[in-house]
Amino acid sequence: MDKLKIRGGRPLQGELTISGAKNATLPELCAALLTADTVTLHNVPRLQDVSTMLKLIRNMGVSCTHDEQGTVVVNAGKLSLPEAPYELVKTMRASVLALGPLLSRFGRAKVSLPGGCAIGSRPVDQHIKGLQAMGAHIRVEHGYMLAELAPGLKRLQGAHITTDMVTVTGTENFMMAAALAEGETVLENAAQEPEIPDLAEMLIRMGAKIEGHGTSKIRIQGVESLHGCTHQVVADRIEAGTFLCAVAACGGDVVLRHARGDHLDAVIDKLRDAGVTVEAGSGFLRVRSQGRLKAQSFRTTEYPGFPTDMQAQFMALNCIAKGPSKVTETIFENRFMHVNELVRLGAHIQIDGKVSVIDGVEQLSGATVMATDLRASASLVIAGLVAEGETTVERIYHLDRGYDRMEDKLRSIGADIERVK
Repeated sequence: MDKLKIRGGRPLQGELTISGAKNATLPELCAALLTADTVTLHNVPRLQDVSTMLKLIRNMGVSCTHDEQGTVVVNAGKLSLPEAPYELVKTMRASVLALGPLLSRFGRAKVSLPGGCAIGSRPVDQHIKGLQAMGAHIRVEHGYMLAELAPGLKRLQGAHITTDMVTVTGTENFMMAAALAEGETVLENAAQEPEIPDLAEMLIRMGAKIEGHGTSKIRIQGVESLHGCTHQVVADRIEAGTFLCAVAACGGDVVLRHARGDHLDAVIDKLRDAGVTVEAGSGFLRVRSQGRLKAQSFRTTEYPGFPTDMQAQFMALNCIAKGPSKVTETIFENRFMHVNELVRLGAHIQIDGKVSVIDGVEQLSGATVMATDLRASASLVIAGLVAEGETTVERIYHLDRGYDRMEDKLRSIGADIERVK
């Protein structure tokens, strides 16, 4: 099992390129199942979750390739098995995104209940309720969701869907399913994350009729069929935010190519309040940091609020900042698993329910720590970059699920970091 060895204390200088977003790529690969024509995606990151999704759709009989330049070509014209088996999806929650497209195009689907990071309950009941409103019969048996059209229906039917909570994958599933449904579907309380409009723009290129994406109310007018398209995956805002926090913690001057400041307003505002200089331009972000920063309290909320996927990384920054801070996690109930590992590095953190109270220290010290989930992994890397001595981060397969060769990018801007087999 691979590990990362990090020798901390080096400022970061130079530039790097932000990869395509994992959370846009995965639903867009599923969207390619909606047509028998060829779909080409550019700027696809080389990640474990992307590899898993490609294996999943190949298992259905789909032709797909992924080259070194980040281009994926998918053709689902010979899709013969509308199923997502447990063996292929047990490590990845995004497998649920196959349910809507398969049901909408083929009228049936068998999808395993998903796995993924152990950061708390992420139930699929909202997906099931929404698709049932569109005319699906879904039952859960032996760990699988078995879905088919209601008797007498040839297509899913447009519906008015209001979810009990804001759900990103639910919004994506409904939007894909509604693209081929009969009539109009209205999604209320829809997620607004940048990956939603990116998926919508891809579907529109395929011939879908969608309005309101990027707001809390999305309208989809179903069409009889969709065609192929070419689409560029949006840059990964969480990868960009992670590198912003890394430079802020270590000090230095780094340009992030392809990063979009308008997707990271809440994070950038907190960094500026902490004393970091962030310049947002067309197709880049420049981050400069010098000296010890001021600790910042924050609360995670749905987009455009502070993202839960940036909580752990910013907490690592607060660990070595001046003064106390409070971090309140409102999205997932088990997303403080990195705290004990940060404490092993010398951080002063106390947990009280959904709140972590951090008292910043001047210096962390290197130690061996264990990654527990994807974003926790990134927080430990940031902490290791500023810690005195050597830090070893174990179980980095979590990191590989969401970051495209992170150690190579960090090394390119001056970090002393290596992957050890």
